[in-house]
Amino acid sequence: MKLGAFNILFLDRSFADCVAAIKQVGCDAIEIGAGGYTPKTHCNPAELLADRGKLREFRRVIDEQGLEVSAISCHGNPLHPNQDVSRQHAEDIRLCAQLAAELGVVNLVGFAGCPGDSETATYPNWVTCPWPDDFSTVVNWQWEAKVIPFWTEMAETLRETGTRYCLEMHPGDTVYTPEKLLRLREAVGPEVGCNFDPSHLFWQQIDPAAAVRILGVAIYHVHMKDSKVDDFNVSRVSVLDTKPYTDEINRGWIFRTVGYGHDESVWRDIVSNLRLVGYDGVLSIEHEDSLMAADEGLQKAIAFLREVMIEKPRGKTWFEMEH
Repeated sequence: MKLGAFNILFLDRSFADCVAAIKQVGCDAIEIGAGGYTPKTHCNPAELLADRGKLREFRRVIDEQGLEVSAISCHGNPLHPNQDVSRQHAEDIRLCAQLAAELGVVNLVGFAGCPGDSETATYPNWVTCPWPDDFSTVVNWQWEAKVIPFWTEMAETLRETGTRYCLEMHPGDTVYTPEKLLRLREAVGPEVGCNFDPSHLFWQQIDPAAAVRILGVAIYHVHMKDSKVDDFNVSRVSVLDTKPYTDEINRGWIFRTVGYGHDESVWRDIVSNLRLVGYDGVLSIEHEDSLMAADEGLQKAIAFLREVMIEKPRGKTWFEMEH
């Protein structure tokens, strides 16, 4: 396994300075945001694809530091009922796929999207319970009329560009649990897999280690981010809390740097299960801990993860040779 970091940690710096900082702290890879809700500060696919000189310079900055690009990220809502939003975010995915192909990158990271409740809706509608029956009707319509058709069509673009879309299970999105992800993967094919981010599972009371086993070979990319449920606040507001992420003291849960939400044994179990299902890729650090600066969060995450990472055995082990 290798350590990587998401460039959005350092959007206040030039791309060259961002890449250098990620290399300097000991990472082997970088994940680059390039569309959807993710700022295009360092990477605008349309501009890079239109100008070969800019594309070569972009590649040079990365190669100069000896980093691997683990993924191009375009976290958006291509199913948004506002067509101005959905069209742009769908186009961002297509452009990111083309850019990834030019760079020799396989993984795209993002969301499945969340539609509205009808063709006349203006905002997304995330349904969290089956009754009254209206809610079940909405969920069925979303999947049959929007989610599956869109991703079936988008899979063609992924196949043509030799890329795959790594869905991040995120509440507020139609794909927020392993069950939902596997449902879409079964309908669309292996072009759709998982960007495994434990932080969104912890607060849903999903055991990330168990989720790894459930998803297995569908895991294409991994985020390293923690979250912490505040038991005192949950008794008052539950985990379905809509307060701003910056209102930390009153929220039911918050994002944390790895190790600040769950202890080392939990993360050892997650990493061990990733190895069990055959994952030997990049562990990409995504910093969203509002109690900690980006530099501090990245450094602490790297130090913590180096203690729990597992290297793939080289050659046969003594046990294998004896048996």
